[in-house]
Amino acid sequence: MLARSCLLISALALTLSAQEPSFSTGELHGRDAYVLQNARLRVSALRGAGHIAEIRFRSDDPKAALNPMRVPHYPTIEPWEYDPEKHDAIYGGGTNRILMSGYMGHLLNFPTFGGPSTTEAANGLGNHGEALAREWTLDRAGATPDEVVLEYSAHLPLQRYNVGRKLTLPADEDVLYVEEWVESLVDFDRPAMWVQHVTFGAPFVEAGKTTLDMSAGRGEIRRSDPTNSLAQGEVRWPDGRDASGSPTDLRVMQTKPGSGTYIGYLMDPDREDAWFTMFHPDYRVLIGYVWNRKDFPWMGDWQENGRNQGPPWNGKARARGMEFGTTPFGGTMERVASEGDLWGRPTLRWIGGRERKTVRYLAFLLEVPLNFRGVADLQVRDGRILVVERGTAKRFEIEAGRRP
Repeated sequence: MLARSCLLISALALTLSAQEPSFSTGELHGRDAYVLQNARLRVSALRGAGHIAEIRFRSDDPKAALNPMRVPHYPTIEPWEYDPEKHDAIYGGGTNRILMSGYMGHLLNFPTFGGPSTTEAANGLGNHGEALAREWTLDRAGATPDEVVLEYSAHLPLQRYNVGRKLTLPADEDVLYVEEWVESLVDFDRPAMWVQHVTFGAPFVEAGKTTLDMSAGRGEIRRSDPTNSLAQGEVRWPDGRDASGSPTDLRVMQTKPGSGTYIGYLMDPDREDAWFTMFHPDYRVLIGYVWNRKDFPWMGDWQENGRNQGPPWNGKARARGMEFGTTPFGGTMERVASEGDLWGRPTLRWIGGRERKTVRYLAFLLEVPLNFRGVADLQVRDGRILVVERGTAKRFEIEAGRRP
């Protein structure tokens, strides 16, 4: 009897230990990863480029356990492994090559958003800034019964910044807290673009099904060509017009094959917090982000439905990226600065000489019923994230002990 009791106690101790927060290093789809886990969530951040490439439920239900983040249909590599003679033919070469060769999930676009100028490209800079082209080294990591924490950072020698993040996953929450910082390494003030490019992929992304909700208002579509699924001009979230001019719901992933779109939005200026959520009605997982609107007043909704025919996408990519940050429409620094404010609001952030700036935001998962209708409202208050379902006014609550 005593032996049986000891076995039961040992089994219980192992079970409890397995549920406690933990940190480890490992691999994710062939890439070096820093892995944080609690009893319900697994989060992975890549050493190469720092991407947050996995946020998923640890569930036996495949409809709840999928990773909504984009994982390319082709193998990716670490930034330092890129060999132009070997890889240009695979990943397309040009200024997009480092981005395309390693792009997975949530990437940081800093200190630029868009392509480099001719002189910047000649000096070795690529698309969307240098933060995604460097190793993010492990600074500190550890777990207690209350939480698991990762601090990792990168040095940007060409653009003269240091950047870093602190990721915190509490033991009893379905919430990842992110504290992100940038530090200038020059003596003078200068403008920067600072954009979170949160990209979701198949099977979570599917044309006609994947659905966005957010606290946006006024928006604009600038591109006008046969591959754009939406008409050019201003929109008011969530109402738009398709390429033929017919009304369309901007919440749902556009369905036109071989097409794509990009819409730049101003987040609701009357709200302190800005937010977005994404779900697929055939799965039981909703993912959301919440941040301080003053830090990141703009949002881009980028949709790719087989439009890009060049390598490595080759017309096979299905993705939807939510790009919240300082800048609604990417471009060279000269172009964005020359365009100036949009709708009376700045599209750049100034970083002082030797200055360090910090922002905070959070990501969360919510297990929802199949055929969930979407989010009518979201608020963070009283230690909870409150999600209200569209049409039913049903309330879902997620414990969240900290604000973004």
